[in-house]
Amino acid sequence: MAQRDAVYYGEEVFDPVREPELFSGVLSKRVLAFIVDVILLGVFELLTVLVVFALGIFTLGFAWLLFALPFFAIVAVLYVALTLGGPKAATPGMRLAGVTIRFTNGERIGFFFAAAHVILYWVLLSFLTPLVLIVGLLSNRKRLLHDMLIGTIVLNADPLVRTRR
Repeated sequence: MAQRDAVYYGEEVFDPVREPELFSGVLSKRVLAFIVDVILLGVFELLTVLVVFALGIFTLGFAWLLFALPFFAIVAVLYVALTLGGPKAATPGMRLAGVTIRFTNGERIGFFFAAAHVILYWVLLSFLTPLVLIVGLLSNRKRLLHDMLIGTIVLNADPLVRTRR
């Protein structure tokens, strides 16, 4: 069945039996991507704090009220939503690791689903830390719990580029 037919009929396009190269090493690549993205987020957080601090000096302390906002959450959600929901469908860490994210029907996820993906990840990780990761070890598509709930899948990017998907 062609990819377009599978999308039309609502079936999952990516089959680990027919295309094992899409799933080879995805979990370890996700760990690498997570580490890179956390480092980048730390840099962005530091830059955000420095900008607000400098604005506070120029506004005679008024901008320092922005420190009451949850900077980490705002910057992290924007970082993931803009990159994961963008045209490459991958954060910089994911691009470095060579993985990308798609819906199970093959479409790219957009800004809002990318934001929901990261929010659900952090919420589930807060309550079900080992379960979120153990599910990936047991899944034949290497999907984590939040991937299953949102309907996304993380794949190796090179095979997708070669098949123009």
